[in-house]
Amino acid sequence: MMERKTHLDSAAMALMVVLCAAWGLQQVAVKVANAGISPVWQASLRSVGAAILVWAWAAHKGIRLFDRDGTLGPGLLAAALFAGEFAFIYWGLNYTTASRGVVFLYTAPFMIALGAHWFLPGEKLRPLQWLGLACAFAGIVSAFAESLGLPTQSQLLGDGMLFLAAVLWAATTLVIKGSVLAKVSPAKTLFYQLAGSALVLPCVSLALGEPGVIAATPLVLASLAYQTVLVAFASYLAWFWLVKTYPAGRLAAFSFLTPLFGVLAGALLLSERISSALAAALLLVALGIWLVNRPPRPA
Repeated sequence: MMERKTHLDSAAMALMVVLCAAWGLQQVAVKVANAGISPVWQASLRSVGAAILVWAWAAHKGIRLFDRDGTLGPGLLAAALFAGEFAFIYWGLNYTTASRGVVFLYTAPFMIALGAHWFLPGEKLRPLQWLGLACAFAGIVSAFAESLGLPTQSQLLGDGMLFLAAVLWAATTLVIKGSVLAKVSPAKTLFYQLAGSALVLPCVSLALGEPGVIAATPLVLASLAYQTVLVAFASYLAWFWLVKTYPAGRLAAFSFLTPLFGVLAGALLLSERISSALAAALLLVALGIWLVNRPPRPA
């Protein structure tokens, strides 16, 4: 049984910043790999590779992944939600822009905080913490405001898919926090989701008529390896440990850093333009994180 904590300590905060940076860089890796591998098929390969790595790591550590411990039902549910989330993300980005999509995707932290407030004992947020989430989200909106004009019919469809992905992201986190999955190894929780998505996503790719691997250049393969080893295996393993140990709403506030790190990575590695509002966005997100994680004043 893991020790549950009521607040984020400095180690958890530092780890969350590192994870958000890794996830932001993944946005660049996905764009690079898209030149040689179809999007959903790329996600499929990532899940297959990472599932094998989790299985090997668990075997090395003596973690039993296939014991009957009452986690099968919640595990399959979490796997279905996880697979659906990434299917909608990759599918939706075929219809809308990444900058529009990120705004809809990052409504998820609100849903996580709201679900935790209602359903998870000891994770209710104070009004000031809700204000912090609003500030962080305002930072995301300001960073991508230039692309948020009236949508075309195609963009509206894609925006809806990204919003559904946000719902599934939030639901996955709450299922893990509120079920028996919270009592088992993070490796087992992650294995359920990677193995499930490894089965579901190839079917989605085939249904979409994707060509699959188009050009397996060294750069494309390196980008896929980064997504598989560092993101889907290492960073998700760390994330699920954090989810089991710390309050979900407080962790969710840090996730607003991810798209901003993605913008910075795109500028550094792909020479993409940085919005003039990025500095203000970073300040708003930082203020929001501080408000969410600020300890209450003693009575």
